Amino acid sequence: MKLSIGNDHAGTDYKNKIVAYLEQLGHQVKNHGTNANNSVDYPDFVHPVAQDVEAHNADLGIIICGSGNGANMTANKHQGVRSALCWNQEIVALARQHNNANVLSIPARFVSEQEALEFVKVFLETPFEGGRHQNRIDKIPTS
Repeated sequence: MKLSIGNDHAGTDYKNKIVAYLEQLGHQVKNHGTNANNSVDYPDFVHPVAQDVEAHNADLGIIICGSGNGANMTANKHQGVRSALCWNQEIVALARQHNNANVLSIPARFVSEQEALEFVKVFLETPFEGGRHQNRIDKIPTS
């Protein structure tokens, strides 16, 4: 699977662990995130991930910032991107099952690195249920 990942300064350590995990599973990972811990602007690292997903250059995206909110808002500005801010495994599973989320937004300051890795596992392994949920997703785009 092709994955795109981006992070700001709050998510650097999480990103490094997630990339190692994904590569260990044999996935291709495009890293748009910062590798430093000094303050940066999250949109600079999230827009490229959303663009990869939007253009079908990545199957799924993962974005990480302190609260997950700014990254999530930025990603969702892109047509065809359905980014979900998740803070537990149940929310991750529902985002995939019911919303066909294609970007996972992780709030690094509110979950542990281990929880973040578990979220990624659930995100990758949970299929979209389709059916009545597809009807709702079809109503999301505004253009």
